[in-house]
Amino acid sequence: MGEVRLEQRGRVLTATLDNPPHALLDAGMVDGLDALVERAETDDGVGAVVLTGAHSERFIAHYDVGEILMGARSGPSVGTRTASASLRAVGALRRVHQLEDALARSPAAGLVALERFHDVFIRMNRCGAVFVAALNGWAMGGGCELALACDTRIMADGDYGIGQPEILFAFPPGGGGTQRLARMLGSTRALRVVLDGGPLSPAEAAELGMVDEVVPPAELLDRATAVAERLGSRPKRAVGAAKRAVYEGSSLPLPDGLRLERAEFLAAAGSEEAARAMEAYVEATKRTGELPGYDRAMLDRALSEGTFRDPDG
Repeated sequence: MGEVRLEQRGRVLTATLDNPPHALLDAGMVDGLDALVERAETDDGVGAVVLTGAHSERFIAHYDVGEILMGARSGPSVGTRTASASLRAVGALRRVHQLEDALARSPAAGLVALERFHDVFIRMNRCGAVFVAALNGWAMGGGCELALACDTRIMADGDYGIGQPEILFAFPPGGGGTQRLARMLGSTRALRVVLDGGPLSPAEAAELGMVDEVVPPAELLDRATAVAERLGSRPKRAVGAAKRAVYEGSSLPLPDGLRLERAEFLAAAGSEEAARAMEAYVEATKRTGELPGYDRAMLDRALSEGTFRDPDG
């Protein structure tokens, strides 16, 4: 069973995904990711999370095919409508905490594992901490889907690939790959990636927009940590609000998405933290006669320290 090893420096929590010898994603790894997301949600000292792999050439190879096979065989073969209804039922029952363990030991175990897998990724998208994927090597299948659930992706240059090979096993991606790729790339390019099933090189993935940066392997963790430190210095309440507005609002009809944005804006702007920041900005404007937001260094300092000050103090 895989594990997620954690190390915190400042506001950045580095999570190393470790499952020798093949670097597969499995139930143990999902347990570790669940605990990681809970800490990122509840610990005010965590502003960002960097995810990377322990394997020298793999971020995550893919989800353990043996586990998927076991889950598929744990229940009868069903059609799409029945599967959808079953997932809704299991999702509702999982909300009753005492029932989840019992369900995991029942013929519905495969459904429970799939619902839990998705739940972890959705919580990442709603969390006030920023998630940075530092892709140190191959990221296929569930590894690609984990990277897609992060807020930004930085990949090491090399003879590695990222992609969704599930179609080669006679089923589509099941961990969010189709939906996150479609929102990221558009439906035409997303479908091409999913139907092909083959890996994209780091350069191809960057050109397509699946990863944000490609860097030399020796610079990967330093670059990912620098991005995490910068984005993780933002107020967590505002980060969570922005992520929910983007991830959830972008898939809604425009009026509904705009309403969600307004709701997140009003809830965050009314907080004491936002009031203090706005008061400091107004006071700095009066004191200097300039708009401090146009001074990048001052704005960065304000975000990290919670106040707006003159460069000379």
